[in-house]
Amino acid sequence: MAFRSSTLRIARSLTRDVTTSSRRCNSSLELLVPRQKRSFAPACNNIHFGISISHDATLHLRNFSSKPEDKVESTAAEESPETETAEPTDATENTNETSSPPPPSKEETLQLEINTLKDNLLRSLAEQENTRRIAQRDIASAKSFAISSFAKSLLDTSDNLSRALDAVPEELRHDHENHPVLANLYEGIHMTNVGLDKAFAKHGLKKFGDVGDVFDPNLHEALFEYVDGEKEGGCVGQVMKCGFMLNERVVRPAEVGVVKSG
Repeated sequence: MAFRSSTLRIARSLTRDVTTSSRRCNSSLELLVPRQKRSFAPACNNIHFGISISHDATLHLRNFSSKPEDKVESTAAEESPETETAEPTDATENTNETSSPPPPSKEETLQLEINTLKDNLLRSLAEQENTRRIAQRDIASAKSFAISSFAKSLLDTSDNLSRALDAVPEELRHDHENHPVLANLYEGIHMTNVGLDKAFAKHGLKKFGDVGDVFDPNLHEALFEYVDGEKEGGCVGQVMKCGFMLNERVVRPAEVGVVKSG
């Protein structure tokens, strides 16, 4: 009983101190901030301190508010949406983090590098093979047609020899008794022309263009066209200049006269 009575005395003294301190707070607020008296004074007046003493003689201090419990719950409910609205953003961030693909493993990275190197190797081998083929073709072309310019310069010589042979009448070409000089000259020119044709053939240069051949625009150049009843139309009737072909490539087309078809 003595302990309980002492405890009650302490509680009453505390309540007196608290009430006096609250009154002093109100008076100080009225003096310092008179304009905000209505906003702050009720707040201070609404503050109550309660003291409850339990049976085991322990002292409990509780801070009460004059607001009803419904209002307190409503304010808590108003504050809770802010926290709830903040949660979806975190959820979206988490979904974005989970949706991002995982980084490739070391084995996958090495396999990708191997595939890239293999592709580069195959491409380089293909390029080397193409370069080798082009070089071989260029070498073969150079070997085959290296003398084309030299052969063209000798074509006029062959034409002059052919004209000299044609200038000698046929009855005097082999008349060594009556015209031995002319016959010997014709024989020497003929031998020179034959030797030149053999040299041309040895290096792949061949002569073409004879009377009676079928006209081919790839091989012949038609200078004129005439009517001839003894020959078929569309064939070569006269050869003005023989053509030459170097390794199956036309160096100079034959200049001919074509028989006109009826």
